[in-house]
Amino acid sequence: MNELPQQLVNGLLLGSMYGLVAIGYTMVYGIVQLINFAHGEIFMVGGFGALTVYLYVLPDGTSLWVALPLMLIGGIIVATLVAVGAERFAYRPLRTAPRLAPLITAIGLSLALQQAVWAWYPDARSAITFPQIDGGPFHIGSVTIQTGDVFLLTAAPISMAILAYFVMKTRTGRGMQATAQDPDTAKLMGINTDRIIVVAFALGAVFAAVGSVAYGLKYGEVQFRMGFILGLKAFTAAVLGGIGNIYGAMLGGLVLGVAEALSTAYISDIPGMDQFGSQSWANVWAFVLLILVLLFRPQGLLGERVADRA
Repeated sequence: MNELPQQLVNGLLLGSMYGLVAIGYTMVYGIVQLINFAHGEIFMVGGFGALTVYLYVLPDGTSLWVALPLMLIGGIIVATLVAVGAERFAYRPLRTAPRLAPLITAIGLSLALQQAVWAWYPDARSAITFPQIDGGPFHIGSVTIQTGDVFLLTAAPISMAILAYFVMKTRTGRGMQATAQDPDTAKLMGINTDRIIVVAFALGAVFAAVGSVAYGLKYGEVQFRMGFILGLKAFTAAVLGGIGNIYGAMLGGLVLGVAEALSTAYISDIPGMDQFGSQSWANVWAFVLLILVLLFRPQGLLGERVADRA
């Protein structure tokens, strides 16, 4: 049990990354009742946008401490442009179509984005090295925090605080809440719901880009398929917390991250379960957790904020 604090910290860090991406799923669903399965690829293109800034925009030898803010801005710009473009040209024309149509479109868009990045980065079929921050690791008692995790440890709470302020205190944030509750009444009250939907896609892309930079710093690499599994886990986190619930998305991410870290650390200690505690089984246990939550609390941990309007 001496490694329990370390595993809890590992899980919280991993869960913070899931939560950042899950926010995009839950915000879009809360407003337009759409599961954007291409959001994992929005996360992916954010990472490649940041990498492009480092490789092709900044001078060689630029310190990562100087480059990191510019990389983050580049990743956010690329992810936001792709997300807003997807909303305008792929999803908006299908807003009144049967739900199966935008779902199939999202899957097709996901594959198209993967292939577009692979075509731009032919080496992306295998992992591409992501620049790393020098220094560390840092030790706090029995807990070790890797240098790449420092960004995530800082960015996740700051991002959530900014989002909470935006949603609760700004005019656009209140417009998002009104549109989520009743889009027709929101229109009658003078709210531009099309603009609100674009803002939701853009905000989700911003958080996905922050998560993708954190992913690159944590694992030291990016590749064009990295958004698929992580996107599914982020969707799982959104469902765990309560789809449509912003705070539930982050809570679901934290729960999922801790469960994944503890399962890979301790299940192999159970007699006869050696093979089930490997890292390759982490994805399995994540979805087992999702099935259990759907069976016993289908509305999620904090409850679904938006009722089904279909």
